[in-house]
Amino acid sequence: MTTFVHPYIPNTAPESRAAMLAAVGAESVEEFYADVPESLRLQRALDLPTPLVAEQDLARHVRGILATNRSTEERLSFLGAGTYNHYVPAVVDEVIRRSEFLTAYAGEPYEDHGRFQALFEYQSLMAELLAMDVVNVPTYDGYQATATGLAMAGRLTGRGRVLALSDVLPEKLSKVHDYIRTSLAIEQVAPADGTADLDAFREQLDDGVAAVWIETPSATGAVETRLAEIAEAAHAVGAIVVVGTDPIGYGVLTPPSMQGADIVTGDIQSLGLHQWFGGAHAGFIAVHDDERFVMEMPSRLFGLESTDVPGEYGFGDVAYERTSFAQREEGKEWVGTAAALWGIATGVYLSLMGPAGMAELGELLLARTRHAQQKLAAIPGVELGDTALHLREFTVRFAPARAADVVTALRAQGIEPGVVLDERTLLVCVTEATSAADIDRLADAVSAFVSDDSKEHGA
Repeated sequence: MTTFVHPYIPNTAPESRAAMLAAVGAESVEEFYADVPESLRLQRALDLPTPLVAEQDLARHVRGILATNRSTEERLSFLGAGTYNHYVPAVVDEVIRRSEFLTAYAGEPYEDHGRFQALFEYQSLMAELLAMDVVNVPTYDGYQATATGLAMAGRLTGRGRVLALSDVLPEKLSKVHDYIRTSLAIEQVAPADGTADLDAFREQLDDGVAAVWIETPSATGAVETRLAEIAEAAHAVGAIVVVGTDPIGYGVLTPPSMQGADIVTGDIQSLGLHQWFGGAHAGFIAVHDDERFVMEMPSRLFGLESTDVPGEYGFGDVAYERTSFAQREEGKEWVGTAAALWGIATGVYLSLMGPAGMAELGELLLARTRHAQQKLAAIPGVELGDTALHLREFTVRFAPARAADVVTALRAQGIEPGVVLDERTLLVCVTEATSAADIDRLADAVSAFVSDDSKEHGA
């Protein structure tokens, strides 16, 4: 078998690979994967095409792959489930593509005071939106941010249980569980009619609970309207209230911090970041100005600092000694790769929108969501999944039609009607980019399919 040596990657040369293995005392590359269970290994070579050495051939191959994609500008999309089609003002992209911001790694060189100021402004704008005092430089994504918020609660209380009161995206629940499973056990309390079941919650609440975890809006878009009651009960037994949220609605909704939340986490994808191929994602963690909570935050914080020159100020790390950069292996959590460039994008977005713009957007999202619910619920054979207040997303149930069949039929018409949750349930998402005419088109297409399906099955 001929060994392929990549023209731009010298480490693929056999002699280079052998030299590196000798330097670290390994017999083969396989030794580096000794900790990976056999069940997770592919056990075969990757199914890759023949290497394309010529750049023009590679470019043509990649263009062919990209040509199979369909964007939300080409198709009418009601897809959400964690990545949302919100409008991104052109100036956001213009700013983050500037050379002083755009870099190959993490969007963040380690000594760049202009970038530090831009991220300080982002933190300040997010703090105002969330009515919180301290917000971190963005983490990798919102899943990690929520996992870190729960881990913080575990360290602060010394307890080992988490009560999850809301519907959580399965992918998020999996990521959070994987992150905290060695120290915290998640106990799910099934929601009632979309939001937290307070009676079941109180039955399971005791002084062994480290954190009460609420997602609002939940995975199905339900807004938790009794957060203050939940927080009061949690605090009575010394538990910490951790809220996972999307900040898009807080121009009109009451922020969790004003309802008793101790740690607020989430993702900023909806604030000036595109969907792209699964989204540009970045996580935030927000806490009150309480030293106990601030010192448990593992991620970087940028603040305004005085210099040696009287009256002159700069921007830099705050309480750097908290982080694994300073603590190394003694750190409470590994800082990891930040998504700082997305923080700058969100900072530009929030500064453009301002309080009035965010309030208008929140009102529009609530109105569009309700309009879509009413249009679909008016169709015979379609009903809403619950009666809770919803922001942007909601579920509908079909009878006798199957949700997957609805998706297949409407996809043929250029409509992505939503995400299938089970045989009869579809998760539908609307944003400010979804017009009333778009919603009418969806409703008409669903109505036509359900009617034809009912006739076919003799209903």
